[in-house]
Order: sequence, then C-alpha cells, then structure tokens
Amino acid sequence: MEAQRGMAEAAEEEKEAAALSLQRQQERTPNENPSMCIPKKPMRSRTLAQQIRIILTPVAATKGEHNRHLPQKRLLEQFSSCEESLGKEPKAKKACNHPSSPQTRAVMSEASPRPAEEVFNTESQICGSVVAAVSSNLEEDGDPKSDRKNDNASTRLSAYERKRLKNITENAKFFASLKLFESAARLREMTVRGQSQRIQRNSRWHTWFFTTSFNQVKFIVTIIDPYSKLHWILQYIIHRIKPSKAKVETACRRSMRLQKIDPLGAPLPETQSQPEPAVEEHPRLPPGPLQMIPTDQDKENEVTEGFLNVWAKISQVKPNTIEKPTCDLESYKASLHKMVLQEDSVAKVVQNRIHSVAIHPSESRSLVAAGDKWGQIGLWDLDCRQEDGVHVFSPHSRPVSCMYFSPSDPAHLLSLSHDGTLRCGDLTRAVFDEVYRNEEYHLSAFDFSTVDASTLIVAMWDGEVAVVDRRTPGTSSELSAKLNSKTTRTVHVHPVNRHYFIAAGAENVAIYDARHLEKSGGKPVVSLTGHTKSVASAYFSPVTGNRVLTTCADDTLRIFGTKCISSLAPVLTTIRHNNYTGRWLTKFRAVWDPKRDDCFVVGSMSRPRQIEAFHATGQLLHSFINEDCLGSVCSINAWHPTSCGQCN
Repeated sequence: MEAQRGMAEAAEEEKEAAALSLQRQQERTPNENPSMCIPKKPMRSRTLAQQIRIILTPVAATKGEHNRHLPQKRLLEQFSSCEESLGKEPKAKKACNHPSSPQTRAVMSEASPRPAEEVFNTESQICGSVVAAVSSNLEEDGDPKSDRKNDNASTRLSAYERKRLKNITENAKFFASLKLFESAARLREMTVRGQSQRIQRNSRWHTWFFTTSFNQVKFIVTIIDPYSKLHWILQYIIHRIKPSKAKVETACRRSMRLQKIDPLGAPLPETQSQPEPAVEEHPRLPPGPLQMIPTDQDKENEVTEGFLNVWAKISQVKPNTIEKPTCDLESYKASLHKMVLQEDSVAKVVQNRIHSVAIHPSESRSLVAAGDKWGQIGLWDLDCRQEDGVHVFSPHSRPVSCMYFSPSDPAHLLSLSHDGTLRCGDLTRAVFDEVYRNEEYHLSAFDFSTVDASTLIVAMWDGEVAVVDRRTPGTSSELSAKLNSKTTRTVHVHPVNRHYFIAAGAENVAIYDARHLEKSGGKPVVSLTGHTKSVASAYFSPVTGNRVLTTCADDTLRIFGTKCISSLAPVLTTIRHNNYTGRWLTKFRAVWDPKRDDCFVVGSMSRPRQIEAFHATGQLLHSFINEDCLGSVCSINAWHPTSCGQCN
C-alpha cells in the first residue's frame, strides 16, 4: 500500500511539473513567431536540483514607474558604460537581426525601468550580470557534461530564445562600440554654448529668460514625459524665440570733397547752390494776340499765305439760306450708303490725340479744323495735296476741348482750351485774338448764345459758367454763376429759345435759363434724370430743340423729350452702346445731324473700327466701315453744316 501510494504521489508530481514547464514554455515563446512549436519531449520522472536559466537581472522600480519600460537608449548606455569599466574594446559586428526588428524591440521592452542607483552601485554590474548570464548559457551549451541539465532546461528555454538573446547581446555591443551617445553629448554642449552666445545679444527679457532659466528648462524637458503638454510647450518656447542678429556697422568712407575740405585739410568756403528752375514742357502762352505762324517752319511763307487767302476768300461767300425740304428716312439712308471713305481723304493733321473737330460751312471747298491734346490746331484743305493742304498752329498750351466756326463770319475760328483761354482766329489779319482768359479754372466748352456770335456761354470744369460778350473790351466775363453740378463737360444753347442752355456733368444734366443766372448759384429749369455715371455730352436737336441727346458712361445713349421745357423731360429712347473708351481715348460724344432732328452719329469700340449712324427711335441706319482706311477709334465726329450727306 505504501509503495502504491508513493507511486501515485510521484505520478502527481510529474504531472504538475509537466504542466508547469508547458506553461512557462508558452509564456516565453515570442508572439512574432506564432509558428514556433514547442518541442515535445518525454518528461523525466524527477526534476533537477540545479537548473540553467538566462537571467535578466531584476531591477527594483520606483514609485510611479511600475508600468514603464526600459527604453533602448538606456540599455545601450548600460552596455557602453560596462565595456568602459571593464577596459575592453568590443569589435563591431553586424547583428543577425536588425536593431529595429520586432524581436529586438520585444526584448528591449521586457525590462522594467528604474533608477540604477537603487539596485547597483555602478552600471557595469548591470551589464556584467546580463552578459555573464548569456555567456554562461552559451558555454554550457557546448559542454558535454551539462547535457542532462540542458535537456531539462530545454523544456524551459527554446533554441530560438537562446539565439535571440545572443543576437541582442551582439547588437548591444555593436551599438556601444559606435559611441553615439558620447557624440550626441558633445553636439549638445556645442549647441548650448552657441545659443548662450547668441542670447547675450538679444533683448533684455529674452536674455533674462535664457540666461537664468535656460538650463532649468532644458533639464525639465529631458526628465518630463515627451508626450505631455508641458514638454511640447517648453519646446515651442525654446525654438520660437529667435535671437536678433547683431547689426554690424561698417564705417562709411567719405571723400574730402564731401567733407568740404581741401587736400591740405583747410575747410572749403560754402557755396550757395541755386535751384534750377523747373522747365515746363508745354508752358502757358503769354496773354494777348498771337500771330498765325505755322509750327513747321520748313514750309514756305508763300504756301501759308496762299492758304489763308483761300480761307478768307471762301468765307466771304455766304451759304445758300434757301430751306430745302427734308428728305424722308429711306432717301436719307440711301444717301448714307453712297458715302465712301477713300485713301486720299485720310491725313495726319495734328501730332497728338484729337479733342475737338469743326468743319467750315463753305459748300465750294472742304476745310476741316482739329484741336489736339497740347494746344495745336491743324487746318486741312481736302482739295489740295496732303503735303500742302495741312497747316498746324499753336494758339494754346493745353487740350483744345471745343472749337466752332463763327456762324456769322466763317473767317473766324473760335477755340477753347484747358489752359483757361478762349481765342478767335481771324484769317483776314492772320492772328489769334484772345476773347476770354481765366487761369484759375480750366475751361471745358462754349456755345454761341446769340445768332451773330457776339455773346458766348463758357463752361468750366468746376461746375461754373460765364457769360462773355465779345463786343466789350478786355478778356473778362460779364457774369459768372455756379451751377447745380460738380463738373461741367459740355454746354449747348437751344436753337430756337436761345436763352435756354443745357449743361452736362457728373451724373447731372439740366436745362438753365441764362436770364436768371445768379452769382451765388442758379437753379435748373428742368433736370434730365436717369444717368448713373458721368455724362460726356448733351445736345439739343438742331432744328427744333424738341429732343436732347446724351452720352453717358453707363453704356447708354438716351433721348429726352424737351418740347415743353417748363415740365419734366421724359425719356423717349434708350440705346445700349459701348461708351467705355478708357483712359487714353477721348470720350464719345454723340452729335445730331445739323439738318435733321431725328438722326445722329457716334463712334464705336467694335471691330472692325466704324462710325455708327442711328435714328431717334434707336434703329441703326448705317455703319461706316473701311478696314484699309479706318483703323482707329473715332471718338469725335462732326457733320457739315449745310451740305447733305457729308460727315467727317
């Protein structure tokens, strides 16, 4: 009975030992190799008293560090310090497995972090214990006397684990031989030294922060958790504040001339420098009459005198005043289609951009006048050759914005300029007389308020108008009044009731009575509303004055009914038209045919370049197109006063 009981106890002990060894084998087998099978050997009846184990030296953990792992950096530092203490220089050997492999990281993470001073006196004891345990295992593997012990230990440690620990040891020795942490420490010292030198040149607050607490901040950054918010805040503060660069002032060498000393060292006498007077490119012309001298002095005086004589001769012939019956619209359209543009009818009259055009009323000869941007007036006789037919004069120094031949005496050409002068070119005396002068304000337009052209209505850019009587001596005005407008671009007199005139400006178009103008200001009789932008021009219909044609910058041509001036002026027709000419082109001005109340012409921005003729109903009657001769935008257009079917 006792023998059977002993055998039963031995069997139970053997089963418990087998279960315990199997459990330990499963716990030590790595997860990265699930295919690794546990060697199945027959369990022996008794356990060995001495067992060979690979011991990783246990380290006591401090409070708060039970769940932390020993980082790879600390493990490598331990091996490095161990080798230095033993005085051995390990040979660099390539590890079987890469240091960043999963097997290596698993073993590195198995050790628990702790302060080294609480377990060992020196870090060499830690390294020595680990290396000694592994080396003893390797030596006993090759010892034939320890086969029995190894057979029993094989149930506790597999061959894969032994190879794995061997690779870890060799990799640790290899990285310790590189001395990476020593190099990092030297670089860190150099960086701190360079930063401390730059910090001394920074501002007072930056200097205080870095000099008094830089080491403390760096120490805190190294000991706190790298994933905590405080760590990131301190890192941001350290890298965000950049020390200012020191300004290196270089000595500027100055010559003796700049120092105002002579070669002997004596000071030079001070000279008072006189500022050079600014030379104006287009100076204002002197007041008073100016002689009709052409700007191109190459031409002979005989040619100019002959041209002026012809002009005076044709001006003496008065046009036929017999009223012709107005043709119907179809006949008028047919006459427009017969008009052609020829090459010999194109000439360069003035040098710069044209601002105004006028046609002589003679029916026997075609004479055209054009005013440009810098005060030149060109006269062109279309019946002569281009070389001899163009004559240019300079009675003004600024843009000639308005120009008319006198209706009572065509030998007189009146021109108005932005330079503040209104002159009359008299062909019989070959002189430009000064009719009105006002240098304080820029003049914009004028019109004849009487049939004999003795009285003029002169508009200014600041919104004022002046009444000028040519019969009185001097160059001043009879009356000056402020209109209800910021600016005044054009002014036009009613063809029948000549005491009425219309003024167009910035979004304001109104009809005024010249008999009720006052110096303090004049109230309009009728206001033509509906314009949303500045108005370039406004003209009465030339025969009856029952319509008003306006050209606005809102791309619209409007026709108002002014048959009854005492009441509101309704909008009769609205025509969409591209009036955006830009900065470098003269603004469009739609003008009536002086022989009709229902037709007008205006320039166009369309391509090919053209001139468009419209009816008062908004119908497009004709477009004058010639790609060979008409290649520019015709902003300013004018009709011949008497001849039917002539437009320039």
